[in-house]
Amino acid sequence: MTASSSRPSAPTLRYERELLRASGLTSLACADEAGRGALSGPVSVGVVVVTSSTKSAPQGVRDSKLLSQERREELAPQVRRWAAAWAVGMASAAEIDELGIVAAMRLAGHRALAALPDLPGTVLLDGNHDYLTPADQASLFGEDVVLVDVPPVVTRVKADRRCAGVAAASILAKTARDDVMIRLAADHPEYGWAENKGYAAPEHMEALRQHGPSPYHRVSWSLPTR
Repeated sequence: MTASSSRPSAPTLRYERELLRASGLTSLACADEAGRGALSGPVSVGVVVVTSSTKSAPQGVRDSKLLSQERREELAPQVRRWAAAWAVGMASAAEIDELGIVAAMRLAGHRALAALPDLPGTVLLDGNHDYLTPADQASLFGEDVVLVDVPPVVTRVKADRRCAGVAAASILAKTARDDVMIRLAADHPEYGWAENKGYAAPEHMEALRQHGPSPYHRVSWSLPTR
């Protein structure tokens, strides 16, 4: 097998266009999250809207995990110009501690959908779990949180690798969250967030042992202690 043949194929809009045609929809929201497994900082959900007239994604769009930070930063403005609409929603570390990570992802996703100019007809979500539309959301989040009427959700495993709209959403979710962590790193340089973005890198773990958690750590998680 050659090096070129072993690379994952570029994602396309084939599946998104099939969904649009099959359901007669005019728009489809493609969503993905970033920061689910981090020890600190928010979780983010990116949403990219495509329509039947949306052209192929900018060259180089891939699942954000397959791209360098520099390449993601190059692609993010291209994705924003290309998408019919886009948004990123976040839930803070404190909200993750209060609600749990899955409900916090739901909250971030609702914030992203609420920021769109119009709700799409369907949401295509990476993975096999619809974290956007479980029952009894209002009682979980409380009266102060505005929730949207989530349209029907379609889940697809590895959609971030196969579907260009979801891959594009992953880039927006990741770059937006990275920007937050870099800004927070200016006030908390001891944790190395500018480099590790809040994940469990060795220097981050050692800083937690030496300094304890910051206000931006997920203290309900099993963090190293002093």
